[in-house]
Amino acid sequence: MKVTRDQAAATRAHILDEAAKLFRERGFSGIGVADLMKGIGLTHGGFYGHFSSKEALMAEACQRAVSIMLEEWNRVAEGAPAKPLAALAVHYLSARHRDRSGTGCLMAALGPEVSRQAAPVRQVVTECLGSVLEFLTGLTRGKTAAAKQKKAIVAFSSMVGALVIARAVNDPKVSKDILEVVSASLTQSA
Repeated sequence: MKVTRDQAAATRAHILDEAAKLFRERGFSGIGVADLMKGIGLTHGGFYGHFSSKEALMAEACQRAVSIMLEEWNRVAEGAPAKPLAALAVHYLSARHRDRSGTGCLMAALGPEVSRQAAPVRQVVTECLGSVLEFLTGLTRGKTAAAKQKKAIVAFSSMVGALVIARAVNDPKVSKDILEVVSASLTQSA
């Protein structure tokens, strides 16, 4: 049975969505191609009709995760036109985001792992980071573009760091305090 272009595109998108989720939940080495494909009801051999390698999938899954995140961030920012960066900080530094790594921020879930990947994956993540910082710079107040970009870098680094630490600790109170303190700090400076 012949597969149409639309069906092939939908299958590819499904693979990317599931890979982006599972990579953020389990890490790049925590899910293999065979298990990924089996989990979505496809054959391991069918993978190679869509991607040349797991590394290629990793790179595209990173792009997909950041694209979805930026769409969500845009909705959050549009919902709070007076203080979009503050609203985004509260959204990002929530218990819900902390507890759902598979649908959350790529950098908080995979940042340290990305540093050990091959150049193509690191290049894609670098480009994605550029898009994230560009988005945040657009929400930031400052006298110059450089000042706004510096604030965006500090805000994103603070959010990612807080989320990573809040996920790492096993004390729910400490985790909550980390999220709340950093969120309050970013909200006040936004």
